[in-house]
Amino acid sequence: MKFFTFRSVVFIVPFLLPVAVAAQTNTNPNGSNINAIPTEVPFLNISPDSRSGAMGDAGVALSPDVNANFWNPSKLAFLESSDALSVSYSPWLRHLVPDISLSYLSYAHKIDERNTLGASLRYFNYGSIPFTDENANNQGTYTPNEYSLDVSFARKFGDNFSLGLSMRYIHSNISSISFATGSGQATKAGNAIAADVSLYYKAPYGDGNTFAFGTHISNIGSKISYSDVGNKYFLPANLKIGAANTWQLDDVNEFTLTFDINKLLVPTPPLRDANGAIIKGNDDNVSVPAGIFQSFGDAPGGFSEELKEISFSPGAEYWYNKQFALRTGYYYENPSKGGRHYLTLGVGFKYNIFDFDFSYLAASQQNSALANTLRFSLSANFGSTK
Repeated sequence: MKFFTFRSVVFIVPFLLPVAVAAQTNTNPNGSNINAIPTEVPFLNISPDSRSGAMGDAGVALSPDVNANFWNPSKLAFLESSDALSVSYSPWLRHLVPDISLSYLSYAHKIDERNTLGASLRYFNYGSIPFTDENANNQGTYTPNEYSLDVSFARKFGDNFSLGLSMRYIHSNISSISFATGSGQATKAGNAIAADVSLYYKAPYGDGNTFAFGTHISNIGSKISYSDVGNKYFLPANLKIGAANTWQLDDVNEFTLTFDINKLLVPTPPLRDANGAIIKGNDDNVSVPAGIFQSFGDAPGGFSEELKEISFSPGAEYWYNKQFALRTGYYYENPSKGGRHYLTLGVGFKYNIFDFDFSYLAASQQNSALANTLRFSLSANFGSTK
């Protein structure tokens, strides 16, 4: 049996790479601790763009932009330009592992006044991993990665309401097919299909003020597997609910407050005894539909633990003359359910058809694996609304 090193950690291939990351740092690839509810491909729920990344990872009810492909595709129906394109990049977990990164490309095209198409690509790069055997002999280098391809459609119903639907292909190449388990079971890249449904409602009032509400249920799809006969794992199906209010203070000053909540729609693992028998909670080896409904009431600790599975994201944004923005926010996740909590800050600049956004995650390295995370986004808006 061969042993291989992931930087300073020894593990037996093909343990999945997220497990290796967690073993090394007590951190999952999305930045949560190992107490989080387990899912595969957690990169699907990482905030990819700098605007929402600066507002505590809140974005489901913010004013529409092209990155709505991730946050709430139904908002695409309210874009002000006929075409929009955005690219975002973030070094990830950079003070733990130096070469992990998340890249995001998003595009939207208005077919007409009511209908909009969107497309996006998310790419999560785990960097280069050198393999060595028990004698420290070089066994080559492996570059694992994951990506998703999305296509979205949004339709406006009336002047203030829209619905959205997205389809997603997910590819997770995080275990090398050239190695095998001790039982001889070869590994392969995992593939899955998922769908999102969303809605967006806005209500203008007063002198230029707007209240908005949005929901987004994402990653409803097949389980993912890394072998032909091995276990199948849940995707990170997630429910986002958010509200935002924008005040037009005067001709040049605008201020927005927003608030999102998130809830994973996957089963909570039960408490088991030494023999594997369930002591408290429900069996988590269920189908995807059963897991979604079960996720609202299966926590071993009862209703109080269910509340701990909800994370919160308040955020604020100030615009001066539609050209310069200041942003801040806070993200909180219960320590027993992932433990991510951090302050976020950011700025935005608009020049002609271009928008540049930058965000910074402020947290101590002792308390957060995501400390000092940076995100960069560049967007362009072409044409006027048809």
